[in-house]
Amino acid sequence: MQSRLAFASLFFCPSRITVEFPRLAEPCMVSGIKKVMNAAQEIELLIRARYPIIYIVSSEELRVQRLIEAIGEKRQKRVYEWTCSVGMVPAGTSSQSARHRNAGTRDPIAALDYIIDHVEPAVFILKDFHAFLVKSNYQVIRKLKEIGQHLKNCHKTVVLVSPVVEIPTELEKEVTLLTFPLPSIDDFAELLDRITLEIQAIAPISIETDGPGREKILRAALGLTLAEAENVFARIIVKNQRLCADDLGDVLAEKQQIIRKNGLLEYCPVNAAFSDVGGLEGLKDWLVKRSVAFTEEARLFGLPAPKGVLLLGVQGCGKSLCAKAISSLWQVPLLRFDIGRMFASFVGSSEENVRRAIEVAESISPAILWIDEIDKAFSGFRGSGHSDSGTTGRVFGTLLTWLSEKSSPVFVVATANGIADLPPELLRKGRFDELFFVDLPSEAERYEIFAIHLRKRGRDPARFDIAALGAASERFSGAEIEQAVISALFDIFADRSELRTENLIHSLNQTNPLASTMDSQITALREWAGGRARIASAVGS
Repeated sequence: MQSRLAFASLFFCPSRITVEFPRLAEPCMVSGIKKVMNAAQEIELLIRARYPIIYIVSSEELRVQRLIEAIGEKRQKRVYEWTCSVGMVPAGTSSQSARHRNAGTRDPIAALDYIIDHVEPAVFILKDFHAFLVKSNYQVIRKLKEIGQHLKNCHKTVVLVSPVVEIPTELEKEVTLLTFPLPSIDDFAELLDRITLEIQAIAPISIETDGPGREKILRAALGLTLAEAENVFARIIVKNQRLCADDLGDVLAEKQQIIRKNGLLEYCPVNAAFSDVGGLEGLKDWLVKRSVAFTEEARLFGLPAPKGVLLLGVQGCGKSLCAKAISSLWQVPLLRFDIGRMFASFVGSSEENVRRAIEVAESISPAILWIDEIDKAFSGFRGSGHSDSGTTGRVFGTLLTWLSEKSSPVFVVATANGIADLPPELLRKGRFDELFFVDLPSEAERYEIFAIHLRKRGRDPARFDIAALGAASERFSGAEIEQAVISALFDIFADRSELRTENLIHSLNQTNPLASTMDSQITALREWAGGRARIASAVGS
C-alpha cells in the first residue's frame, strides 16, 4: 500500500522530483539502534519468562504492536489487540473490518474475562488502558490484579500500551514498566527510503549523492515519532516540491508543535545569527569547534556530545544572545527553561514538572536548553526547608542529577550575573563542559558591536568614526551600546536629519553605564573568575 506522502505527490509535485539523500554507507546512530534492539530483546525476554503484565510507555502504538507481532510470530503465539471502541480483535485487524469485531469485549471487565478464558498461548495488547486504572475503577484494578496472579502459570501475557504512566498501588508488584525509545536515525532512514521508492514508482526521481545533507535532515527528525516525521516530510514535499537539507526549518517547526503542546518549556524562535555576537572570540571559537559534535562522524571519532556551558558575567554583555546564536550556528531548536514556571502550588508537583520538562527536551534532542539567570532561580535554596518545605532544594537536586548523568544530546546553556547565589555544586566539573566569564567589552569589541548595530539598522559603519565611538563608550555593555544607537536614531528621526557620529556620542554621554554603579560587584566577579573560569573574550585562554 502506498503511503499518504506518495499519494500527495501525484497532485502537488512536478513530474520530476529531486530527493537529495542517498542511503549513508556508514552505520547510522548505532546507539539509537541499540536502544530499540535492547527494548525488543527485553520485551521478548519478559514474555518468555512469563511476566504476566508488561506496561510499555509509548505514543507509538503501531511501532510497539508491530514489534510484539514479530515476537508473537517468532514464539508461535497469537497476538490480540484491544481498544474500548472496537473490543478484543486479532492484531492487525483493520478498523473497517466487521468480521472480527467483538463488541461484547469493549467493556474492560469483559476484555479481562476474555483473556482469562482464552486457552491458547497469546499476547494481549491493551491500548490506552490507563484510563481505567484510576482509583475509582476498583473493579478493573482488582480484576487486572487477579489476572496478573493467574497468568504466572500460563503462556499468556498482557501488554498495556499507553503514552502516560498510571499504575495504582495495588498493581505495583504485578506490573513491569518499560519505556519504549523513540525512532532512531536508522528508523527515519528506512522511512525516507520507503517514501523515495513509493514516489519513484509514480514519477522519475533524480537522486543526488549528498551524504551530509541526508544526515542533517535525518538527525533533525530525531525526537519525532514516525508518524510526525512522515507528516513533516509530506509537508515539505507539498510546500517546496522537494526534499533536501535546506528544509531543516520545517522539521524544527514540527518540534515546535511538541513544545507548545507540553507548556512547560518555551520554544524560542532563533532570530540571531552567530555574526550578531560582537567580540567574545574565545567563547565563539570554543563553540565553533563543537558545532560538529552531534554528527555521526564525531561519534565514530570517539567524541561525546557536549554537555553544556555556564556563562557568568556582567549584565547586558551578550550571554542570552549567545544562547540564541548557538542555536543558529548548530541548527538545533532552542528551548527556554523557565524555572519559575516549574514551581507549582502543590508540594511535589514542582519536581515532577522539572522531570517532565527534561523528558520533553530529551525527546526532541538534539536541542539547546537555555536556563536564563540560574543564580536567581536557586537563590537561597539551602534555606528552602524553612521557606518552602524544601521544594527549591529538591528541584535543584533533580536538575543537578540530570546535568551529571544525562547522556542525550541536550546542550545546556545556563547564564548567571553573579556568583553570590550560585551553589558550589553547580560549578563542579562534570555539570558543564566549561565555565566562561563574560566581561565588559574591550575597545576593539566595542568597535565590532557598534558596526553590528549600525549595519542592522541600515547604516554603513564605514561612514562613522568607530574609533571615537569606541573611546566614548568605555565601560558600556553591549546592550547599552545598542540602546545608545536606538536613542540616537529616535533623535535624528524627530529632526528628519541623517545619523552622524556626533549623534551617537551625544547619546552615549546621556547614559550612565551600569558598570559605574556596580564597580565593586564587577571587580569582585573578575577576581573570582580569575583562575576559575575561561575568559570569553580571549582565544585560547
